[in-house]
Amino acid sequence: MARLRGPGGCPWDREQTYDTIKPFLLEETYEVVDAIGRRDWEELSSELGDLMLQVVFFAQMAAEDGHFTIEDVIERIHSKMVRRHPHVFGDTKADTASDVLRNWEVLKAEEKRQRQAEQGKSFEPPKSVLDGVSSSIPSLMQAYQLSSRAAHVGFDWKRLEDVLEKLGEESAELKTAATIDTLATEHSASSKETAAELHSKVENEVGDLLFTAVNIARFLKIDPESALRKTNQKFRRRFQWIEAQLRKENKTPREATLEEMDSLWNRSKEDEVGS
Repeated sequence: MARLRGPGGCPWDREQTYDTIKPFLLEETYEVVDAIGRRDWEELSSELGDLMLQVVFFAQMAAEDGHFTIEDVIERIHSKMVRRHPHVFGDTKADTASDVLRNWEVLKAEEKRQRQAEQGKSFEPPKSVLDGVSSSIPSLMQAYQLSSRAAHVGFDWKRLEDVLEKLGEESAELKTAATIDTLATEHSASSKETAAELHSKVENEVGDLLFTAVNIARFLKIDPESALRKTNQKFRRRFQWIEAQLRKENKTPREATLEEMDSLWNRSKEDEVGS
């Protein structure tokens, strides 16, 4: 990478900046996740290399600017892993994963205190247990992390049945809000503002429903992103099977009836079971 970015190197690589490379970091991350989901080990090996390249690229640009080197990156993550696993590299006791997570948060807080002390700043403890959850990460991941942080301090359901009951409540509230919004649209709301407020109410209820669904996944120790990704892949596979069957009849989905496509959908599920 140093040669690619150096004199006589690659014109494209030399032109890149932190901001231009940033989208590739996200793209490669999602491709790694996709390879893991498909259990394609050969592809995963390749995609991990592509992801590693992004780390090397950022580190090289930082080295050119005099900030840090790739060696610094490796040394810091090494030190952090040793420091945050005192139950492995030290004398701290942690029998369960929950114990490890609690210790991890305490150690993170202590590291922050030390950094602020080195900078001559007085230590200010987090004002909220939710501090540290980035608002820029995907909303599904953000919901999972927010609810997990709250659960660590006891703000959580006791039983799965309670979470499922909450899902039923949110579903009922959404149904009520959607019905009101539909009626208002059909009878022309008294003002555009009123219609917008009703639509916002429906949007809020949809958000509440999705947030509760994420909590169900968390309660069951299931990654919601992975679960939804698999469902997306399943939908893609089944709908494309429908399209293939329709092509045999010289039809497109637009030319087929809902009843025809629904029947094919059921057949696609039977076909998967049979295979």
